[in-house]
Amino acid sequence: MRRWTVWPMLWKEFLQLRRDRLTFAMMTALPAIQLLLFGYAIQTDVRRLPTVVLDESRTSESRALIQVLANTDNFTFVASVPDRASAKRWIERGAARVALVIPPEYQRNIRSGHTGVAQMLIDAADPQSSGAAISGAQLAAQARGASLLAAQYKIRPPVEIRMRPWYNPAQKSATFIVPGIVGILLTITMTLITSTAIVKERERGTLEQLIVTPISRTSLMLGKLVPFVLVGYVQMSVILALGVIFFDIPIMGSLVLLYSLALVFIVASLGVGLLISTVARSQVQAMQLSFFFMLPNILLSGYIFPRAAMPEPAQWVGAALPLTWFLDILRGVLLKGVGMRDLWTQLGVLSASALVLLVVSVRRFSKTLD
Repeated sequence: MRRWTVWPMLWKEFLQLRRDRLTFAMMTALPAIQLLLFGYAIQTDVRRLPTVVLDESRTSESRALIQVLANTDNFTFVASVPDRASAKRWIERGAARVALVIPPEYQRNIRSGHTGVAQMLIDAADPQSSGAAISGAQLAAQARGASLLAAQYKIRPPVEIRMRPWYNPAQKSATFIVPGIVGILLTITMTLITSTAIVKERERGTLEQLIVTPISRTSLMLGKLVPFVLVGYVQMSVILALGVIFFDIPIMGSLVLLYSLALVFIVASLGVGLLISTVARSQVQAMQLSFFFMLPNILLSGYIFPRAAMPEPAQWVGAALPLTWFLDILRGVLLKGVGMRDLWTQLGVLSASALVLLVVSVRRFSKTLD
């Protein structure tokens, strides 16, 4: 192995990594902290919206409606209000997101065979919260209406759809978010680390020493790359372990397959960082370019927002990001237990991306100071 042309550069990088213990500790500890923070903070399922009630009917039917809404778990009833003006004030000051208004004739209309109409006032400034309120109200109305018909006319609903969610039956946000955090944190740390690699050598003045050595451009780049591949695997292992311990993330597929495919993604992410390091002239520039690359990864890769709902140009940009394809691998292996035969497309795209990025980075790097 010592005869390998990359070995001197590898040895130098491992020594430098061992001496810089603070950086190594940050690379392993910060992803763990970020996972716990993001895993608990990022929730796509909105529950328990604070709700006030204006019950002008004050009957058994109005109380039954309130109970049905509470059973959906989308609403938490925090207060009863005397009038609409009070309900409006609760919403305006942010103490409530929803106000349920039940008119005086609500029970009378139901008993006389007419439709009992209640109104729900929703703070729609946050679309996700308002969407949860609307869907919860619709489900509650359908359930209550079906039970009233069954009790009054002794008939069953003519149509019934029975739901059976797969892969995330409890529909927990963490089950969807945490596997994505593996890809996000690997992208952030791998890109940031390598984007400053060549620039740091230039600013420290050690690039001159590398220039006069017989090490080729390819060996220099690979020497910069390989140590951080190992760091990437350490980060991935820490994140997966914490995800299982704290968020009960299932591992339905093969970890050997996941780690094997992760190698291509880690190399692609490092390739992005190396390419940035050949463009930037200072560490500040390198960090700015890295952050410019990270924002599309978070917004357009399907990490949080479904790509199917995006405009076509945004989908094309997302398809060019390695993270988009690695998210398919993560969620496929961890949540669905898919095998290699279902992941050839993702592997092909990631392999092509890694190869192109490395070739371009090596060609762009010149062993000169200018």
